[in-house]
Order: sequence, then structure tokens, then C-alpha cells
Amino acid sequence: MKPKLMTVLPGYSRADLSRDTLAGVTVAMVALPLSLAIAIASGADPGAGLVTAIIGGFLVSLLGGSRVQIGGPTGAFIVVVYGTIIAHGYDGLVIATFMAGVLLLIAGALKAGKLVALVPEPVINGFTIGIAVIIAASQLKDLLGLTMAEVPADFLPKIAALWDARDTFNGAALATGLGTMVLIVLLRRAAPRLPGLVVAVGLGSAAVALLSLPVDTIQSRFGALPATLPMPALPDLSLARMQELLPSAVVIAFLAGVESLLSAMVADRMIAGKHRPNAEMLAQGAANIGSSLFGGLPVTGAIARTATNVRAGGRTPVAGLVHAATILLVMLVAAPLAGKLAMPALAGLLILTAWNMSEPHKWRGYMAGRRSDVGLLGLTMVLTVLADLTVAIAVGVALGLALRLARRDAPPADWTPRDK
Repeated sequence: MKPKLMTVLPGYSRADLSRDTLAGVTVAMVALPLSLAIAIASGADPGAGLVTAIIGGFLVSLLGGSRVQIGGPTGAFIVVVYGTIIAHGYDGLVIATFMAGVLLLIAGALKAGKLVALVPEPVINGFTIGIAVIIAASQLKDLLGLTMAEVPADFLPKIAALWDARDTFNGAALATGLGTMVLIVLLRRAAPRLPGLVVAVGLGSAAVALLSLPVDTIQSRFGALPATLPMPALPDLSLARMQELLPSAVVIAFLAGVESLLSAMVADRMIAGKHRPNAEMLAQGAANIGSSLFGGLPVTGAIARTATNVRAGGRTPVAGLVHAATILLVMLVAAPLAGKLAMPALAGLLILTAWNMSEPHKWRGYMAGRRSDVGLLGLTMVLTVLADLTVAIAVGVALGLALRLARRDAPPADWTPRDK
């Protein structure tokens, strides 16, 4: 359970610091627009995304069991966060996140970190694809510049409401969003070491400002971004409220545990290392408690940002600490500039994130698998989109474990990187 930071500090050199600093700043430039976009898509204030990346990212690197894990808000949480806010208000989300952190601390203390291997791969693939579909659908309003009084939370009513609002289509918004998406793809291929997300979203937003396009920005819709961290405050933990929010807390804890451990496993392969799963669970618990105390969103390990950290040269948790400090610095000195980011540009960013989450290059392989695995993946995906993430996970895990018991000769799941 010893944090990796304590392992690497003895013998830490100036050259190590220089390398980790460069990697931390690089990954911060990736995390900044994603954190804002994820918070907005979750139905939260955009500033909550920055708070989550700063507090959660710092604690994950300070206490975690991986050398290179980067923590923060991720797309996987958008569905459950949005649903929790709609049903229980933002204060309900804060309480659920706090409770999830406590559950993760308990899981880490009980050394339950290795239990992630029991979650069937088709279930993870199914709810990941389902979440990607929901994320993409949630961004159509801003991508198309539609004007709507209210966007329904459920998938089918949302699609119907978007169709009813088709007369409010804004061509400038669509051009901004599509242009940003094209730039992101081109920059990833032409200059993979460049912080292409910031460059693309920044250029798209700059075009909106210079051409005076009738397109919403973060500031025009939500007001000014916060320029400082809020003061920490303990949420209202009444017994009745905790009982009401326990299902949401369990789902948040499950997603945080699975995502962070899968991300750490991917990072191990990239650096030929070995993470400490129980330390990682404890760090995720502390990070979610810390984020909730500052009014932030749920926290987990972010695979794409972790991979960016590794590719940029990060090799110790110091890079993650620098990442959090860099985002804090941006909040302190450049919050007004970040508020100029255009909503369609952020929508385009999230739609691409959803596409990458679904891993389309693996769909053919999924379809060539066992019929039972294909059915389990499809069922989990459909339940995620049309029913509820809690139901999807519960049904998928139960059926998956039953199928695994029925065929004990099956090889273990082969986890592979997922770009989020």
C-alpha cells in the first residue's frame, strides 16, 4: 500500500525533475480542455472540472500506486454524474462522490484491488460503448447550435427533443465544431507530441471571436470561470440523504476503481513497470473525498492522459503533481482566457473522445468472439443507453460471472489501452 512517490524519491535527480516537469506541463494542456468539456457535459459548472483535475489529480499522484497515473474527471463518469445531478441536485453529487471515496478507501484497506480481474471484458466493453453513445448524443445540441429550453436526460426523449429543435440549427456552430474535430485529428497525426487538443480548441475559439460568429462560449453561457480554488466544506451527510444516494455512490466507486486499475495496467505495459493496486484504490478514495470537499466531480485514472504522460517522458508521480499545479496556475492567471473557449469546439472534442472510447477498430474482433460474449456486450450496451448504468453494470457483471463459471477453461481477459 506504499505510494509509488515514496519509492521513487530516494535518488531522484535534477534530470528526472526536468523530464517530469515537461511531461506534466504537456499532459496539463491535454487535461485542461477535457476537464472543462467533461464538466459541462455532466451538467456541472465548468469550473468544477478544473477543481477536479487539480485536487483529484494531485492526490492520485501523491498517494497512488502507479508511477505515471494521471487522475481527473473522465468521460466514463458523464452519464452517472449527469443522472445524479438531475435526480438529486449538485449537492447530491458531492455527497455521492464523498461516499464513493469512503467506499474506495474501505476496498483498498481490504486489499480488493485485484478483484477488477473478475469483471468480464465484454461488460466493460459494452458499457464503455454505451457511455460513448450517450456522450456523443449529449453533444449534438452544442455541435449543431440548437436552442432548447431543456434537454431531457434519457436517450430516446433527448433524440426526439433534438429533432424537434432542428429549426434552430446554427451553421456557424457546426462549422466551428467540425473544424475543431478536423484539426484535432490532423494534429494527432502530424504532430503527436504537440498539445493538439488545446491548439485545436483554441484556434476554433479564436475564429469565433475574430469573426464575431453567433456561437456560445463558456463565459457567455456560464459566466466567468473561477480564478481561485473554493474553500473546502463538508457536505451534508444526513442519514436519510446518504441512504438515498448510496446507489449512485456505489456506481461511482465501481467506475473509479475499474477505470483507475485498468489505466494503471495499461501504464505498466508502456513503462514495463508494476503498479500497486491497493495503494491505487486508497489514492482514488482519498482523491474522491478531496474532490468532493472542494465541490468537484468524481475522480479516476484517465487512460489517455496517462498515456500522454508516458509518451511525453513522465516516469514518476512528480509529473502528475506538476500536471495538477499547471492547471492551478492556469486557473489563477488565465481563467478569463479559458472562458472564451467556444461551446461547439468543446462539443467536437467530446464527440471525438466518445468515438475513441468506443474503440471502433476492435468492433470486428468483438463480433468474431463467442456468441455469449457478443450477447453480453450488446445487452450491457443497450441497458447502458436505454435503461440505467447501475442496471447495466449489475446485470452484466452477474451474467458475465455466471458465464465464466460455466466455462472455467476460458483464458483470462486481455486488457488493452482505451483512448479516453
